[in-house]
Order: sequence, then C-alpha cells, then structure tokens
Amino acid sequence: MTTGLPAGIEAQLRARTRRWLVTGSAGFIGSHLIEVLLRAGQEVVSLDNFSTGHRSNLDEVRRQVGEAAWARHRFIEGDIGDEQTCAAACEGVAVVLHEAALGSVPRSISEPLATHRTNATGFLNVLVAARDAGVERFVYAASSSTYGDSPTSPKVEDRIGRPLSPYAVTKYLNELYADVFGRCYGLSTIGLRYFNVFGTRQDPQGAYAAVIPRWYAAMLADEPCVIYGDGETSRDFCFISNVVQANLRAALVEDPDALNQVYNVAVGNRTSLSELHAAIAASLSRLDLSLRVAPPQFADFREGDIRHSLADVNKALRLLGYVPTHDLREGLAETVEWYAREASGAISNFRSQT
Repeated sequence: MTTGLPAGIEAQLRARTRRWLVTGSAGFIGSHLIEVLLRAGQEVVSLDNFSTGHRSNLDEVRRQVGEAAWARHRFIEGDIGDEQTCAAACEGVAVVLHEAALGSVPRSISEPLATHRTNATGFLNVLVAARDAGVERFVYAASSSTYGDSPTSPKVEDRIGRPLSPYAVTKYLNELYADVFGRCYGLSTIGLRYFNVFGTRQDPQGAYAAVIPRWYAAMLADEPCVIYGDGETSRDFCFISNVVQANLRAALVEDPDALNQVYNVAVGNRTSLSELHAAIAASLSRLDLSLRVAPPQFADFREGDIRHSLADVNKALRLLGYVPTHDLREGLAETVEWYAREASGAISNFRSQT
C-alpha cells in the first residue's frame, strides 16, 4: 500500500540520493514516508520504540518495496527519550522527518507526564541531535491542536488561541523550540500542523484510536459508532497522500522564505461527525450492499476537544507548492478495501484460536 507522488517531487528525489531519518517509522504516517522514500531510491534510517507503532507496518513496507529497496533501510529500535539513541540515529543524515509522538488529546489529559516526555523532551533530544549532526533540514509533525480556543475559522497559521490539553501544549512547545533553533543555531526547520490525518495502516484498536479507523472497525464488526457531542462537531480530514506530499515538499523546498515556518496540512473542507459517519457507511456499502450499519450512539462532549476545525492551506500552497490531491471521500475510497481486509483477517484469526 503506497501513496503516489506528484511527478515533480519524484524527479527531485531521484535527482539526488540523500540519507533520511524518519522517527516514528513503525507508525501510520512514518511507515508511508519510508515506503515512498525507498521507492524513490533514497537511503533511510528509521527509529521507533513500538509504543504505538507496529512491526507489521514495517513488514508491509518491506513487502511493498522489495528486498533491493529494503536493503537501503536501517531500522533502530529505540526511544527518542534517550539522547544517545537520537545522536546515533542522526549520524550522517541529511534530512529528518520527525513523526514520533504520543498522540491523542484524551491520552494527554490522562497521562500528561508521559506525553511531555515523548512530545517535548523527546522532540528536543531529536532537535539537538540534528543540530549536532549538521542536518540540512528538520521537518516535524506539528498539530492543529495548537489553535486551541481560537475562534478564527478557517485556521490561519499566525492566529492561535490558548491550548486546551497537555498534548496541545507540547505541540506548541515544539514550534517554539524549532524557531529558536533556527535563530540560535541556523538549523532549517519546517513544522506541519496536521489536521485529522487518516488512511491505511492507521490503528483502529485501543482507547485512543482515531475516529475514522475506529468507526470502520465498529461498522465492520456490526457495532454502533459513538459520537461525542451532538454530531455537529466538525473536522478537516486529511488523507495520508496529502501528508506525504507536504513532508516531501517541506524537505525539498529551496526558497529561503519557506524555511523556519509552520504550515497547515489539510484539505480546506469541513465535515461534521454525522456527515463523516454517513460517508464511511456509504464507502462500505459500495463493497457490500448487504451490510447494514447501525445508527450511531451519542455520548457527552470530550474534555479538550475543539468544536470546529477548518484549515486555510494558502500559505503551504504559496511557499511550498502544496496542493492536496485527495478530499475526504477520495481518501475513504482508497482506504475502505484495506480496512475490510484488516477486519476479515482479524475475524479469521479469532476463529482459528477458538
């Protein structure tokens, strides 16, 4: 499973072989990044501690790219909380794509110390290691949670509010540190504020699973989906191909005005949770007309959740050349068969063990 690249980006990659570090490589986004890089002839070092990522994601990348490409990949099992591990991972690296994080607003409210250790201390460890290794470009996963209680819509990069969760605090801290490292040490950084990313390899299991994989799993298991609030809460859902594109454009951009900036990475469309439920059900019905999806169940609003989230992506368009290739429904169309296979495999495994 892979994500296609605009021709210009692929040509840029193939014109020069670099060594890249992808942190959080066994995760959903990280695994897509290493797959695309290996397909484009790049050398990749990747780092993960499997706290939220899965070996199966790396195994799938290996199957997709083949053994010759996989030979250009070196995996380090380690934690970004360890300074020496970060220093070893950055050795000889030209570009860092930093995806490792402990995600989820609800988890950060339950586990603020763990969130800070990974997202703040771990981020700083990788940043220092990149500086010391003379890395050319440091691209990192920021978050739309940084907008906090800002009433502005659509969200514009230079207008943020007060953070609403420990997770949001750590992600804003990342931006501050990156900016300071640019000013103090000349490190070229770019932060990408992701808006509700979804796609293949996104884990549907666990208490902190994202809404789209969680709802696919529920519908395929003939269980009702839970909507927190009244169903009118809305998000700007962004397919993984758009995120991969944004990372590579940020890594390769040569315009000095584009550096040491943060950018929204989204589509620029807002979808309510009720509309999302209907869209996921519709994508499944095209695979199985006999499938009957249960009506959603409603629960109380969750602490720390933002009511509405819609991105303005004009800055990324202007300075990076970013143009999203998939909207929500196009992304769901590319995702649904993968989730159906995953659900089928889980059912088969369950039956074989009983």
